[in-house]
Amino acid sequence: MAATKRKRRGDLGVKAKKPKKNEKDATPPAKRRNTAEETKEEERDRIPGPVCKVKRAIPRLDLQPLLRGKWKNKERILIFSSRGINFRTRHLMQDLRMLMPHSKADTKMDRKDKLFVINEVCEMKNCNKCIYFEAKKKQDLYMWLSNSPHGPSAKFLVQNIHTLAELKMTGNCLKGSRPLLSFDPTFDELPHYALLKELLIQIFSTPRYHPKSQPFVDHVFTFTILDNRIWFRNFQIIEEDAALVEIGPRFVLNLIKIFRGSFGGPTLYENPHYQSPNMHRRIIRSITAAKYKEKQQVKDVQKLRKKEPKTVVPHDPTADVFVTPAEEKPVEIQWVKPEPKVDLTTRKKRIYKRQRKMKQKM
Repeated sequence: MAATKRKRRGDLGVKAKKPKKNEKDATPPAKRRNTAEETKEEERDRIPGPVCKVKRAIPRLDLQPLLRGKWKNKERILIFSSRGINFRTRHLMQDLRMLMPHSKADTKMDRKDKLFVINEVCEMKNCNKCIYFEAKKKQDLYMWLSNSPHGPSAKFLVQNIHTLAELKMTGNCLKGSRPLLSFDPTFDELPHYALLKELLIQIFSTPRYHPKSQPFVDHVFTFTILDNRIWFRNFQIIEEDAALVEIGPRFVLNLIKIFRGSFGGPTLYENPHYQSPNMHRRIIRSITAAKYKEKQQVKDVQKLRKKEPKTVVPHDPTADVFVTPAEEKPVEIQWVKPEPKVDLTTRKKRIYKRQRKMKQKM
């Protein structure tokens, strides 16, 4: 239909002829064709820009308020454990993950693997801090706090664990809210405690403007030093009177060693007051064994005393001064059993019975 033209009368006309072009225009070069096709494709593939654009005339100083809410502190903490932990350790680990929105989880690590493998796991998970729970003998729990991959790292023995579900405290806080960190003044007195303070700040403080965090501060993490141990508590801040109500969990950290590297390396500090749980159990067993031996010795002494013959005491003549001779002793009196008392009521009844029987015979 496009090749033929129809006249007004309705008859078919002659085929329409296109005007001839010059030979130069009829055969354009290949480069021009390619450039024209590329421009058309670029126009098709072009994505429309945003509706609102920042004007170029605005200076850089005016853009600073737009960047204030930016997430700059990219601290990420990996929290996981080894195999063989009990239910209480698992609940404590879940509580810490809930209280720390900038944390990440991972599967349990095999006991055969060495500790420096954790640095590779942190690198894969894009984490620069790590909290690792190591279980031994299904009763001892150790905690590693490490700055991956360069260090330092600290190893603790975890004692007196009480989880959120176990305590059932009245305090409560918003999930994902940022905590305040309160430290004992003794953290600033000794150098190894100052190092631990900085490590705890970097691990437990939630970064500002973190995507999973809430813009509220409604609870406090307290780290106090007592009896050469670090005691952890979590309190709610009440707005009305600024009082503190405990939330949980609770645990005590007994420092063992501080290493220069991550999960190893030269030791920077070793706790002289630390006593291993194996040594503690050994002392308790030795005390109980000593008590048992003492009881057995007392029993043996008592048996020997019973078997020994009784010592004969020599006769004392003064003991017979007040003794009366056998001739002067009174004769033993034979006691006679008295007759039973007669009941008058029963006697009268018997008489009446006899009289009745006599009357019946008559």
